[in-house]
Amino acid sequence: MEHAEMKADLSQILAIVQSYFKGLHDGNSEALRPLFDPDCWLKAPGLRRSLDEWLELVSHRTSPADKGDEFAYQVLAVDLLGQQAMVKVLCPLFELTYVDFLGLLKEQGQWRIVNKMYADLPHTHLE
Repeated sequence: MEHAEMKADLSQILAIVQSYFKGLHDGNSEALRPLFDPDCWLKAPGLRRSLDEWLELVSHRTSPADKGDEFAYQVLAVDLLGQQAMVKVLCPLFELTYVDFLGLLKEQGQWRIVNKMYADLPHTHLE
């Protein structure tokens, strides 16, 4: 993989992640939907949701923006290898701090999130 292509891919992936953060913060399910492959499943310990189920929940809850919460999302790590990537992000949401692992694939020239695993961190971890 050429350096320029890898830089372009990384830039596209980070743009998707920023859009993901903004969509989460604003509670905008329609902005989130195109970032994901339609067959994506969201997985947390003991919990599985389809993309549609999750987006429905996002659209009906009070958004962090509406609650006046700080926009404090962070990219912790990006592992890019060819046409696949794993992005580890920190998402402080609703008095909890989640770490999400977003799996992305580049298909038909387009990066999309194909898998999301997430769990909230125990508060003792951050203190």
